[in-house]
Amino acid sequence: MTVVYKLPDIVAKLGGRVLGDSGVCITQIATLENARPDQISFLTNSKYRAQLANTKAGAVILSEADQDASQLPRIISDNAYAYFARVSALLNPGPEIQPGIHPSAVIGADAKIAATASIAATAVIGDGATIGAYSVVGEGCCIGAHAVIGSHARLYPRVVVYHDCVIGNNLIAHSGVVIGADGFGIAMDDGRWIKIQQIGRVVIGDDVEIGANTTIDRGALDDTMIEDGVKLDNQIQIAHNVRIGAHSAIAGCVGIAGSTTIGKHCRIGGSAGILGHLHIADHVEIAAFTLIGKSIREAGSYAGIFPFSSTDDWRRNSVHLRHLDELAGRIRTLEKQLESLGTESLNRK
Repeated sequence: MTVVYKLPDIVAKLGGRVLGDSGVCITQIATLENARPDQISFLTNSKYRAQLANTKAGAVILSEADQDASQLPRIISDNAYAYFARVSALLNPGPEIQPGIHPSAVIGADAKIAATASIAATAVIGDGATIGAYSVVGEGCCIGAHAVIGSHARLYPRVVVYHDCVIGNNLIAHSGVVIGADGFGIAMDDGRWIKIQQIGRVVIGDDVEIGANTTIDRGALDDTMIEDGVKLDNQIQIAHNVRIGAHSAIAGCVGIAGSTTIGKHCRIGGSAGILGHLHIADHVEIAAFTLIGKSIREAGSYAGIFPFSSTDDWRRNSVHLRHLDELAGRIRTLEKQLESLGTESLNRK
């Protein structure tokens, strides 16, 4: 069933203010380029401003600064991008939860499953595990013994939560997520590797989202910690005893080595790498493909990307890069020679 909202209905729920015709009916959100008259669109990036003049959208979401950029019916918000996100959620609510336990699910002894929770086919809930109210455990999920899942969590098919891990409320975990596997702890003895037992847990706060095939290892001794509001993209590796501060966001394919602490409100671009036992301050932004090899103590934006170029240019530049230390030494020698010549010139005067 299609839900229809008029602009004042949306504003009543989400705030903002309406300019123009308030009677337009909205059924969905769409891009400026593809929107129809029964859809609302948004402008949050100046490079799409030209599309605003030609959009067929019935209404648009604009920032205060752009409120006069169109005469279409519009909702004005201090943060147009965040408002778009809320409108999208309003128009596209998740599927209703069907409480109950599927007959093919396996439920361990003393497991505590809220009456309003949903356990799908072939899911396995370990002994003594806890599943909170209105949580959904999808097909083929495996929840280890004595693990705790809070309320309103949604685990998509084939998510694995190992034993003793603790997860807060409102988790979203996409397919293939593994929480609590052993960290990579090994010790060399007489030419052979000895496994270090990983006896910590993974502890995750409220309102965390974890993308598909992301892995979060349990701690070796202390716990691996993911604080409230953290958003993790697909295929991220978080090693043992890492701590990620509240409301940080990490893009796909990032690797974080063991015992590193990421501060609050950090943003880490895709495929960045962070070495172990480092500390990253609050409010740090790390560009994609950057390798962090030492701690970052001050807030700010950091990048270690070599700009791409044609293959021939890259080869020529790489030759020079190999000799940077030699060139720096030659420059220091020349500087000393120039300084010496300058001193001799002054003495002659």
